[in-house]
Amino acid sequence: MQEIELKFLVPELRLKGLMRQAKVKSSQVTQMAAHYYDTPDQQLAQAGIGLRIRREGNTWVQTIKAGGDGIAARLEHNLTLDNEQVQAMLDNNDLMPDLSIYKDTAIAPALADFKLKKLAKKLTRLYVTDVERTTRLLIEAGSNEIDVSDNSIEVAYDHGEIIHGCDDTQRNVIQEIEFELVSGDLDFLFATAKVWCKRYKLCLSTVTKAERGGLLIKGQHHSPAISANLSELNINKDSSMPTFLRAVVHNCLLQILPNSSAIVDGSTDHEHVLQLYIGLCRLRTALSAFASFSDEVNPDWLLIIKQTATLLSDYYDLSYLATHIEPMLQQHGAPMVDWTTDVEAIKTTPIDAVSANDFQLTLLELIAFTMSDPSLEPQADKTALGHLTKILSKQQAKFLKTEERLNDVINANSDSDSLDSTSADSKNLSLKNNDKYQAQQQLHYQLNNLRYIGELSAPLYGKKKTKRWLKRVVKAQKLLGKQVDMTYYQQCYQYKAITDPNALYGTGWFAANLKDDSKRLQKRLGRIQDCATFW
Repeated sequence: MQEIELKFLVPELRLKGLMRQAKVKSSQVTQMAAHYYDTPDQQLAQAGIGLRIRREGNTWVQTIKAGGDGIAARLEHNLTLDNEQVQAMLDNNDLMPDLSIYKDTAIAPALADFKLKKLAKKLTRLYVTDVERTTRLLIEAGSNEIDVSDNSIEVAYDHGEIIHGCDDTQRNVIQEIEFELVSGDLDFLFATAKVWCKRYKLCLSTVTKAERGGLLIKGQHHSPAISANLSELNINKDSSMPTFLRAVVHNCLLQILPNSSAIVDGSTDHEHVLQLYIGLCRLRTALSAFASFSDEVNPDWLLIIKQTATLLSDYYDLSYLATHIEPMLQQHGAPMVDWTTDVEAIKTTPIDAVSANDFQLTLLELIAFTMSDPSLEPQADKTALGHLTKILSKQQAKFLKTEERLNDVINANSDSDSLDSTSADSKNLSLKNNDKYQAQQQLHYQLNNLRYIGELSAPLYGKKKTKRWLKRVVKAQKLLGKQVDMTYYQQCYQYKAITDPNALYGTGWFAANLKDDSKRLQKRLGRIQDCATFW
């Protein structure tokens, strides 16, 4: 069967209010002790599979979870075990799952890459969980409370610990709430989750207990940052416009949600922030470019996505400068420049931006959109392929026009420098550099959009046609991005030098390195123009 649930982290300040809603007269409290199994090198976890034996009250259940859409839906198989047999194995300290039961089940394809007999011999108990679960059933108003076929949701609040299987001194706290669809429509699940999310400032989390256990075993707090994975983009030449857009949004969320989950759980890793920012940029580009593909696109999504991405970028750029760029310059012999005050002056940190209620509600709406039925839309009889040529050509034209504008700025600055080389002051130089920087930023933005639209459209055109063009776009985009970053860092050090002369070294260092890449960039941009398009 398929399990559809939404999981959230609960902020400490909202816990008491949430518990008043979770612990009502009809709710049930169950003590659950679960034993999680994998190979020592976590082969199951790497395949996205979780395997456990859990005591639920007085019952022991063997459960395996795998596959699904990677966001809210997963395949799940449960088998109630014989209590006496389980107890006997516990007494002998040899409680192990039986893999033979999955041979002819819906979960079998997820295990197809494993030889079950060989896998069974390698399994070991890696960690256990000790959790108190409070559950209550929510039934849509007006439904018959006896008829379980009506819209109903199980709300489960879990509080407890994950304990290392070989060292019970190593523990991590679990505090999360889940909303699982028991019966009825998905709309009821998302509508209910949005109410609770808004009321108690909940934050979406894609981190399973199995993933948390795996991190505990490795001595890590968060999983590595997730970058875009276009191999998971499930579209083809016959995809309708609404189907195409849902698949594209889903692919962006596969990058966004794991990174946002890590950040709201306390990660300060720059890579989580960067990959979340890139995921939001991809999503923003897709929703703008393909907005006509669906009537269900909410215009407010773009506003909130842009706002969140801007906040993340502002923090990332300055924080990265302080923690990575400054040490790099010192290795080259630069005197120390202290950026602590500048970073602390940023009012909105990544965790503030990501845990903001409007952003979390937007994520919920986007997940709901990807899971809604595309066949119900008016454009369901129109293929996406028929509309992509116009969109790609339009974006290519924007890129070329912006590139011309940058060349005009560069040529104008060059002419001005030759005329005023003896009288140019620092203020005029700063204004010229600012014009060039803004033009570079605009070109980088258009080149990003061209790349993202091209990559998301590529599966409909075939790998051979798209590979060469995309390779040239990506190379130019990366080099231009490097120049934009270096110009930003140069301007930061130039501004800092007003109050700290030590910053002059950084200003000169970046100016020298920027000149080295300008010719190479022009060459790479030219190769995009010379390359035949694939559409």
